Amino acid sequence: MAEEGSDAEKTEDPTQKRLDDALERGDVVKSQEVNTWFVIAGGTLALSMFSGAMGTQLLEVCRGLIANAHQIRTDGQGLVALTYLLEMKLLAALALPFLIVSLAAIAGNMVQHRLVWSAEHLTPKLSKISPMAGAKRLFSKQSMANFLKGLLKLAIIGSVMMMVLWPQRRALDAIVRLDPAALMELTKSVSLQLLGAVVAVLAIVAAGDYFFQYRQWFEKQKMSLQEIKEEYKQTEGDPHIKGKLRQLRQQRMRKRMMSAVPSASVIITNPTHYAVALRYENGMATPVCVAKGIDTLALKIREIAREHDVPVIESPPLARALFATVDIDEEIPVEHYQAVAEIIGYVMKLRRGLRAPGRT
Repeated sequence: MAEEGSDAEKTEDPTQKRLDDALERGDVVKSQEVNTWFVIAGGTLALSMFSGAMGTQLLEVCRGLIANAHQIRTDGQGLVALTYLLEMKLLAALALPFLIVSLAAIAGNMVQHRLVWSAEHLTPKLSKISPMAGAKRLFSKQSMANFLKGLLKLAIIGSVMMMVLWPQRRALDAIVRLDPAALMELTKSVSLQLLGAVVAVLAIVAAGDYFFQYRQWFEKQKMSLQEIKEEYKQTEGDPHIKGKLRQLRQQRMRKRMMSAVPSASVIITNPTHYAVALRYENGMATPVCVAKGIDTLALKIREIAREHDVPVIESPPLARALFATVDIDEEIPVEHYQAVAEIIGYVMKLRRGLRAPGRT
């Protein structure tokens, strides 16, 4: 009941990480009908292309055996040599067709998913040898669906084969009276017709089964909202922890800015919202922003500036522009050189005037 409830909650499409993890485990979409189609199609191709060459080579082997039967040694060493010779002849005749069928079998897997190397299915599991688990698999919905699918496939293929063979029934009745050459030609023709029809039917069956298997696999990969949240925490980090870290970074940056305000040359403000602290010394190319803030932080910057006799100049447009375009420890942008130079020049004149003799 708990598993059923858990499955009922899995209403969300799987994430890409979930799909990648399934692939690494070897849990992939796999339709046996697709593999079967590729193998039969490869066999049909090999038979249509190389049946003549295979027949000729095998015929030569058999003809040589019959013609030289009296010369064949039957002792141990001769029999071993004869067996080796026959094996080589058979391999030479069947090597290329066998290669085509093997490549077709590999292609049947590769078109469904990329190659996967996983040892998970090789790991011993008690459920694989448990009689109860085996009984559940045997009488599961999947097993019943496979059984019904097999019966339907046999019925369809049987009907198609009957449709192909029925017009040939009279020729097949007279097959025993044909000479070997005509018999081989008739056998090849009928076999290719049968295989062609089976390949055509199995193509439809394989396509339908693949989409059925894909749908089942996709439904199995679906996730609950809780699983998506847990995965997000694992991949992106816990939002609470990230928020805490962001808060700590902001606190450290604020503390560093406040400690830099007394070294500023001027504070440019919008009286109620913005404050930007700039530092300029002889030898510097351009002024540098050492602190900036809005609202409460701007008030704190102005307060510290007054405590340390740092000039505070009100220039609302320039304060807003500098706040938006310059970051901490960065030089001011070129477009603000003139406006900032005028303010710093004014501040420097003001300081020189305060230091002049006779001033109080």
